[in-house]
Amino acid sequence: MAECDQKQPWNEEKSVSTENEGTAVPPAPSAPPVPVDAPASAPGAVPEGHAPSAGTPGPGGGSTPPAGGAPGAPQPEASTAQLPPVPPGQPAYPAAGAGWPPPPPATPGYAGGGGPGDVWGASYQPAPKPKDGRGGLVAAILVAALVAGGIGGGLGYQLAKSDDSSGSTTVSASTNGGDIKRDSASIAGVAAKALPSTVTIEAESTSGQGGTGTGFVFDTQGHIITNNHVVSDVVNGGKLTATFPSGKKYDAEIIGHAQGYDVAVIKLKNAPSSLKPLALGDSDKVAVGDATIAIGAPFGLSNTVTAGIISAKNRPVASSDGSSSSKSSYMNALQTDASINPGNSGGPLLDAHGAVIGINSAIQSTNSGGLGGSGQSGSIGLGFAIPIDQAKYVAQQLIKTGKPVYAKIGAAVSLEDTTSGAKITDQGAGGSSAVESGGPADQAGLKPGDVITKLDDTVVDSGPTLIGEIWTHKPGDKVTVTYQRDGKSHTVVLTLGSRVGDN
Repeated sequence: MAECDQKQPWNEEKSVSTENEGTAVPPAPSAPPVPVDAPASAPGAVPEGHAPSAGTPGPGGGSTPPAGGAPGAPQPEASTAQLPPVPPGQPAYPAAGAGWPPPPPATPGYAGGGGPGDVWGASYQPAPKPKDGRGGLVAAILVAALVAGGIGGGLGYQLAKSDDSSGSTTVSASTNGGDIKRDSASIAGVAAKALPSTVTIEAESTSGQGGTGTGFVFDTQGHIITNNHVVSDVVNGGKLTATFPSGKKYDAEIIGHAQGYDVAVIKLKNAPSSLKPLALGDSDKVAVGDATIAIGAPFGLSNTVTAGIISAKNRPVASSDGSSSSKSSYMNALQTDASINPGNSGGPLLDAHGAVIGINSAIQSTNSGGLGGSGQSGSIGLGFAIPIDQAKYVAQQLIKTGKPVYAKIGAAVSLEDTTSGAKITDQGAGGSSAVESGGPADQAGLKPGDVITKLDDTVVDSGPTLIGEIWTHKPGDKVTVTYQRDGKSHTVVLTLGSRVGDN
C-alpha cells in the first residue's frame, strides 16, 4: 500500500526510492519473487493467558519507490485492495525523494475496495460503520430472514399438522444424551479459543468519517495490533473503540502507526487484567497448502470466522484505497483463499493450531460494486496478509518509540511493471539525486541506470518487488545485490540503512 501525493497515469513510468518516498502504486507482478533457479510460486489466537511467542523480526523500511508514475496498465476488472475497516482505506507505492509515500496510480483500496490493478496494486476498504450497532446491510438481511422465517414457519406448521407422524421416515441424530464435543484442533475448536482475544474496531474522525475493522490482543498490557488503514481516520483526533465478542467495549488510543507496512498498534483504556494475547506463529515456516482460519468483521458483521489454505507465499503486493491523497503500502504477503472482505482488515490469520501467522490486509477484487450497492467489492478467494514475523517487529518498534523504522538501500527505482528488474532512475522525487550520497547504494557503487535483478537469492522483477523484499529485512542487515550495467552482470554486498517515520 504505497502512498502517493498525486495520481499518475498508469502508462507513465514511475520511480520510487528504496525508502518508499514519493510514488504511486504500480500494478503488482504476476507472480511472487522466487529464489534463483527455482520456479515461481503458484498463485494460488490463542486464548487469554498466552503471551505472544517470540517471532522472527520482520522488516525495516524498504527501498524508496521512484518518483514518477505507476507501472504498466492494470488489469481491467480485477484489483488488489487492503482489508481495512468497513469504510474506505488508504496508500500506494512510495517514490524516492518525495514525502515518504509516493502518490499511487489507480490502485484499489483496502480489502473490499477495488480499482484497476493486479496483484501489485491491491486495494483495501474499511467496512461501513454500522448505525446503532447494525448497518443497513445487516438490517436488510435480518428483515429478509424474518419474513422468510415467518412464511416458512407457517407453512411448516400446516404441513406438520396434516402429517401422520406414524408414517414418518425421518431419522434424528443422537448425541447420546450429552453436548456435542469438538476437537480442540478443529476449526470450531480453534475459533472458540481465538475469538475471545479478537476485537471489532470502530474508528470515527472528528468529521464523522471512519469505518469498522478488526484487531487482536498482542499483550497483557492492552496493546491491540491492527492495520494502519483501519485507524488512519482518527490519527488526528476522533473516537476509537474496541469491542470484544462478549460485548464489552473499551475506548482506545493509537500508540503508533506505520503507513508503509500498514501496521498500527492501539491500546485499550482501562484495559482489564484478564486479557489473553493470541500466540504468534512463525510465518517463515508456513507452507503452501497449510490450513488457515481468518477472524474479522466483514461488512460490519463482527466475530466472523472463515477458513481456507495458504495459496502462495512471498506474494509482492502494494495496496491503497486509490484516492489521490492516499499512500501505498508494500508487503511480501501470505496469500490465502479464506474469505476476507472489507472489515476483516487488521484481523488475525491463524494456522491450524490457532497461532497468528499473518494480519489480513488486502484483497484482489473484481470491483463489481459489492453488496447492496455499497460500492465495495467482496472476496474472490484472493486475500493477502502481512506475515506475522514482520508485523511483530513493526509492532514492537511502535510500542517502544511510537514510530516505524524502515530498511533502505538509498536509491530511487522505477515503479514500472516490468520483468527485467528494478531500474535505478536518473533522478529521485522532486529532482533530488536518485542515489543518496553516502548511502548504502552509493557506497556499494550503484549508479542511475543500473538494473537490480536479485536481492540475495530472490529474483527481482520490478521496483515494487524490490521494496517489498527490502522491507522484510531490518536496518543493518547485509544483503547481496545483483545488478546489470551496460549488459554485464555485477554483484555487490551492502549494509541496509534505516529511515525512521513515514515522512
